[in-house]
Amino acid sequence: MKHFAGLVVLLWVAAAGVYAQGTSPTTPPVKAHHRRAAAASTPSVSARLAEMKEAIDAQQQQIQQLRQDLSNKDQSLQQLQQRLDQNQAAATEAQAKAEAAATETAKQEQTVTTLSSDVSDLKLNSTNAALSLQETQKNITDALESPLALHFKGITITPGGFLAAETVYRRTGLGADINTPFNSIPYSGSSQTHLSEFFGSGRQSRISMLGEGKINRGMIRGYVEADFLSASITSNNNQSNSYSLRQRQAFAQAALNNGWTFTGGQMWSLVTETKAGEDNRSEVLPMTIDPQYHVGFSWARQYGFRVTKKFGNSFWLGAAAENAQTTVGGEGSSANFLIGSAGSSGGLYNPSATYAFNKTPDFIVKAVYQTGVMHAEVFGLLSEFRDRIFPNATAITPSASGAYNNSATGAGLGANIRASMFHKHIDAGLHFLGGQGIGRYGTTGLPDVYVRADGALGLIRSEQALGTLEYHAKKLDIYANVGGEYAQRASLSTTKGLGYGSPLQSASGCGIETVPGTATSGLFPVSTKGFLPGALGSCNVDTRSIIEGTLGFWYRFYSGPKGRLQWGPQFSYVVKNGWTGVGGNPSAYEPMVFTSFRYYLP
Repeated sequence: MKHFAGLVVLLWVAAAGVYAQGTSPTTPPVKAHHRRAAAASTPSVSARLAEMKEAIDAQQQQIQQLRQDLSNKDQSLQQLQQRLDQNQAAATEAQAKAEAAATETAKQEQTVTTLSSDVSDLKLNSTNAALSLQETQKNITDALESPLALHFKGITITPGGFLAAETVYRRTGLGADINTPFNSIPYSGSSQTHLSEFFGSGRQSRISMLGEGKINRGMIRGYVEADFLSASITSNNNQSNSYSLRQRQAFAQAALNNGWTFTGGQMWSLVTETKAGEDNRSEVLPMTIDPQYHVGFSWARQYGFRVTKKFGNSFWLGAAAENAQTTVGGEGSSANFLIGSAGSSGGLYNPSATYAFNKTPDFIVKAVYQTGVMHAEVFGLLSEFRDRIFPNATAITPSASGAYNNSATGAGLGANIRASMFHKHIDAGLHFLGGQGIGRYGTTGLPDVYVRADGALGLIRSEQALGTLEYHAKKLDIYANVGGEYAQRASLSTTKGLGYGSPLQSASGCGIETVPGTATSGLFPVSTKGFLPGALGSCNVDTRSIIEGTLGFWYRFYSGPKGRLQWGPQFSYVVKNGWTGVGGNPSAYEPMVFTSFRYYLP
């Protein structure tokens, strides 16, 4: 750049000199006579050369001065360029430092963010840890103050039950607690039909205990349950109401992981409908206050040994051998047979009750299919009845010679189906059991057999049916039940009125009231005066059917970790129909109102 500037200056100076020479004034040509005069006035060449040299020297000085200025300018430019380079280097360094600072700042911000997040997480974890600790402390406190179960030597013990305050009002006096003897409802001729009854009772209060322990192959458990609805012959309502404790259930169980379950002891019969497969303690009972439940409900609580197998999540098969008994009905039989005896108090049986000498247990098989909204059961029942026949017992000279044993086999088929609808707010159920010799499995206790003229046992055909409809809400349950039980006529004689429901039996006195009785000996002391309703004369009819309709509800005031407190009323209407006999077709009816106030243990 500086060389180019110097070249320009030299060209400029040369041009200026040429211009000065070219632009000097030219003199026109003179004539000869003037040449001498001109020569005399024109400066000499040397003078002009001197002037020109001076001019050139001046120009050289100017050029030199320009060169010096140019050199100074070049130096200034170089300094400026150096400063610019330095500034650019400084700027680049500053930019690099700025970028490094920005990067470091970003890293620090990220670190700060991470630290902030870590701090937040730490605070949250600390809060959660504190809450968890509080919850753990609360659970420990609750477990110590109000444990759900007790732990003893590797087993879990869960107490249960409820305390009940209950009442019953009946239009007809039955002399019964809240437990209704349906087949004892008297016909219209009885004085009892003119006297209503009210009883208050706490005897249905119940206690229970479940013990469970885990083993490698599954679970072992034991369960016991009791209430106070027993009838010791020394118990009464006069003062202490000291009724004995009644065994409801007491069984042991092994439930294996492979689906097999073995249960033995006193329990609900396998005939009874269940809610979860064929599991014990999942029985579906009518929601009634009456502990005799409902007409048409098939059940028993008795000894049994039960084996069940679960297949998948929907199918179960089970079989049971259960305690047998024989209930006898009918009229006109002779004293030529023996079924059992009164209980032996030495053998811890009730001497005021009768016990059959059973040949075999009852055998029951059941299949269950279950889905999320439906539960269906099909079951079969086999019973063996036996008596000893004395063909010469009615001879002129009675004799036991020729006595022999005779048996009759009863059987029945049943089904239960239950459906849950509308998000389990509505439950509807149907139950049926029919067959021969199955009467005692119905809630009314209709008979299993009658006795023929020759002393042989005849089977009574009977049916039991029940329909239930239930509504479930958070605090309220409403239920409606309709059920009936029927015992078929079995009359084989046209002369003596033998059999069950014989049309030759007298029914003419079923509507005629009689005077009270007085007992002065036997099981009844003299103090029974005024407490023996008159026995109906000429009223030997057998029960044909019993029908009951029930409506009630339960309202829960509280249901939570402290247990459950509930109250409910129930209205029932029972109709009892007898078989038509000579002179009448008797029937009886019984409206009843129950109330119950209960506290259930948690």
